[in-house]
Amino acid sequence: MRHSCKWSVTTQICVTIIGLVTGTVLLCWFLNTTFLEDYYSSMKMNQLVGGYDAIDRAARQERLLSNDFDVELDRLCANGNIELLIIDSDGTVVRSSSNDALNLINRFLDVIFGASSDKGRKEVASTDNYSVLQVTDSRMSSEYLVLWGTLADGNLIMMRTALEGIRASVNIANRFLAYIGIGSVIFSMLIVVFVTRRITRPILQLTDISRKMTELDFTAKYELGGGGKEIEQLGENMNQMSAALERSISELKTANNELKIDIEKKEQIDEMRREFLSNVSHELKTPLALIQGYAEGLSEGVNDDAESRSFYCEVIMDEAGKMNRMVGKLLTLNHLEFGNDPVTMSRFDVTELIAGVVENASLLLGQNGISLSFSEEPAYVWGDEFQIEEVITNYLSNAIHYAQGEKRIRIFYTYRQDVLRVSVFNTGEKIPEDALPRVWDKFYKVDKARTREYGGSGIGLSIVKAIMESHHRACGVKNYENGVEFWMELDKNAVA
Repeated sequence: MRHSCKWSVTTQICVTIIGLVTGTVLLCWFLNTTFLEDYYSSMKMNQLVGGYDAIDRAARQERLLSNDFDVELDRLCANGNIELLIIDSDGTVVRSSSNDALNLINRFLDVIFGASSDKGRKEVASTDNYSVLQVTDSRMSSEYLVLWGTLADGNLIMMRTALEGIRASVNIANRFLAYIGIGSVIFSMLIVVFVTRRITRPILQLTDISRKMTELDFTAKYELGGGGKEIEQLGENMNQMSAALERSISELKTANNELKIDIEKKEQIDEMRREFLSNVSHELKTPLALIQGYAEGLSEGVNDDAESRSFYCEVIMDEAGKMNRMVGKLLTLNHLEFGNDPVTMSRFDVTELIAGVVENASLLLGQNGISLSFSEEPAYVWGDEFQIEEVITNYLSNAIHYAQGEKRIRIFYTYRQDVLRVSVFNTGEKIPEDALPRVWDKFYKVDKARTREYGGSGIGLSIVKAIMESHHRACGVKNYENGVEFWMELDKNAVA
């Protein structure tokens, strides 16, 4: 079962990356809102406990009152924003972080011995030596962490640090994160659009090439240098595949035509042989009779003057030349009908071919005062280029010899679904309607006198018919009020 995606690769990449950026920002906001306050409180408690451990260690080492411990204690109180009070057993203040030790003692006693509301106080940690409380100063509406306990030397220690409005800090952090997040999403959108377009440009080019290949158009090639290493390799492989497919289709078309010809060949051989012998014997009667008659006249000396002998010789040579041309065409027709002239299919520009045929006939056109026009736009078709040239040559030769009246010849195209119709029209007399189906028969002449006048044998259109049948394509003739059109059809695509 096939599933189609409505979004392009560029859109999918943009949505994915922007979604990841947005999701990351939202995740950070959620974590910040949910855990930052607890994390901050935990860090503050660790500072208090760490400070207690350092002071307790100094008490064990009897360095509590030494001058060198003063600096360490000041650094501890300053870095952790800690208020400190150490009292010995008789109530004497041993160490204090404040000059107003009495006020500090009152604040600590208020917290420790319950003067503050129980609703604003909770114990967050406790050991045998100390307890840590989280209390709210109702007067200042501030939260504190308070540690109180005993040191190794038996002195009472009380420490306090403010939580500094952690909730307000979290709100500020979230607001700042929101601004940064929005800016990051917008910036990432711009970057992603630019980058994905650069990445997908060669992919789109490959897609267009593959679409043309499905239509059997192998002219499009991938331009190297537009993507990464893998895409470049894919493009090179596409180019090679396109060339291989074109060769294979050309070979397949040729083999297909040969197979069709072989199948029909055996059924037609006997009939064609009988028809061929009958037509040849009939067509050779007239020139042979003329040659025989004039040769006998020369032999018997009917006219002894040099001019008469020269005339007799010219007639004999002219008739022999016509017989030679007719035999050549008969051999060509015989090869076509018996399949001895294989069809080699290739893709070529039929306009270029017609231009060459017209150029070769330009002298004859000028001698007969005929004007010719045809479309010069490129038109690519499939066929045997040399055989199609024979068809065009026969059509144009007929048109030249039968052009009358305005003496115009027009070659034009008619585009159909999968074929191109090439037509050759000449002004002049119409072909009788009953003769139209027979113009393709061997040795058939509509106007025998005129055909013989220009040396025609009545085989040219039979050769056209045989060539088009070998291509398995149609040809035909059509009358107009002012002339006649001969046409043929050729494949535009490789597979008909």
